[in-house]
Amino acid sequence: MFEDSLLESAGKLKRTNPGYAVLSFSLEVLLIGILILIPLIYTEALPNAALATFLVAPPPPPPPPPPAAAQVMKVRIESELDRGQLRQPTAIPRKVAILHEEDMAPPSSGVVGGVLGGVPGGSSGGVIGGVLGSLATPTAHVAPPKRITVSQGVTAGMVINKVQPLYPPLAKQARVQGQVVLAAIIGKDGTIQNLHVVSGHPMLVQSALDAVRQWRYKPYFLNGEPVEVDTTITVNFSLTGS
Repeated sequence: MFEDSLLESAGKLKRTNPGYAVLSFSLEVLLIGILILIPLIYTEALPNAALATFLVAPPPPPPPPPPAAAQVMKVRIESELDRGQLRQPTAIPRKVAILHEEDMAPPSSGVVGGVLGGVPGGSSGGVIGGVLGSLATPTAHVAPPKRITVSQGVTAGMVINKVQPLYPPLAKQARVQGQVVLAAIIGKDGTIQNLHVVSGHPMLVQSALDAVRQWRYKPYFLNGEPVEVDTTITVNFSLTGS
């Protein structure tokens, strides 16, 4: 049976008209073309939601940035005056400025080399027309001291009248000898003042005081003025020199 069926079907296929295949293919192409053209012709049949998604316009582009602010050109005005004198310009100006006499005058704040805060119109390096008293520094007059201390070696060369002391007889008999040291103030006139004993043997002291009170000295000058001198005086008593 199976063979009969195959044979029958094979026979039918052989008897099929080839125009049938062409007609079938043409109908399929026509059907597909109708399906494509219907949406294009009848647009109202399309879903509104889907159509809206396709027809929405794209967002507008962002606005351009604002134009940069025009930079203000700073015009540097150069003065044609240099310390009150005209100098040669580097370029020819479009408009020639008219200089007045008061514009060429030097500033009234002062003169180069003058005193800060001086009077306007003063001279260079000086104070003419200014207040001299405000600039002058008074020099304080230092008074010399009334009394100074001078060594015995210096005052020894100032003696102009030196009286030799008398050797006391009792001290000579007792064979007493040595030095008597006295403290004294030499006045401005060279006389001995405030004489007193510092050291020495009691038997020799009085003779030394009596002799030194008669001594005279040259006045001691300091800064051109005489002053009192505080010093010491030594009187020697020796048996060999008597």
